[in-house]
Amino acid sequence: MAIRIKVVTLAVRNLNKRKMERQDKVVVITGGAQGIGKCIADEFRKTGAQVCVIDRQEGDHFVGDIADKTVLEAFARQVIEHYGQVDCIVNNALPLMKGIDECTYEEFEYALSVGVTAPFYLTKLLKDHLAEGASIVNISSSRDRMSQPQTESYTAAKGGIAALTHALAVSLAGKARVNSISPGWTDTTGTDFTGPDALQQPAGRVGKPMDIASMVLFLCSDRAGFITGENICIDGGMTRQMIYHQDNGWRLER
Repeated sequence: MAIRIKVVTLAVRNLNKRKMERQDKVVVITGGAQGIGKCIADEFRKTGAQVCVIDRQEGDHFVGDIADKTVLEAFARQVIEHYGQVDCIVNNALPLMKGIDECTYEEFEYALSVGVTAPFYLTKLLKDHLAEGASIVNISSSRDRMSQPQTESYTAAKGGIAALTHALAVSLAGKARVNSISPGWTDTTGTDFTGPDALQQPAGRVGKPMDIASMVLFLCSDRAGFITGENICIDGGMTRQMIYHQDNGWRLER
């Protein structure tokens, strides 16, 4: 009995140690003022993390456009001066979506600046201040592997950040694990989608921000310590189903 009590006591101590490791982490999130980014930020705060958000939307966070190099530098400098180190970086900010018919050169360039250049540069600015066991999570999209018409700027940016992920994972080996998540249709309005919108998806529903936030927190935890350079698609199975005209209720109409 005494041995059993000792084992249980050690287990409790180990559990408390794991809890301590999750407290006071410094987490940087781009585009963290609304939608999926806000959900991620809120979930990290529940663990006791210090969350540093940058977003164009006004609020109680660093306000600025991450497409601007000087804005990123000012933000990174503030984080480093205040906290000294960073445990997690979540590159989540949303690039604009325009297609080849309407997207200008400048708009396409801007989409890539937000979706690819900014994640690269922010990581570069913070890499020498990454804490032991640091984790970086890039938010890509299921559009990194499939498309609708007239989505070139967004799709190119999301494809770019997915590729950037495995490059960074190799370059930062020993300093940080780097992974990406590719969400499918994820509703941020609280709408209860039913009928074909939900049933077309093998999971039977539209995604929710918590579906993504839960994976981000997992990837940033010690439990994911052997996962790096990976892309995880969270899309309810949509990218796994084959669609042919007149098959299983699908019909092409033009």
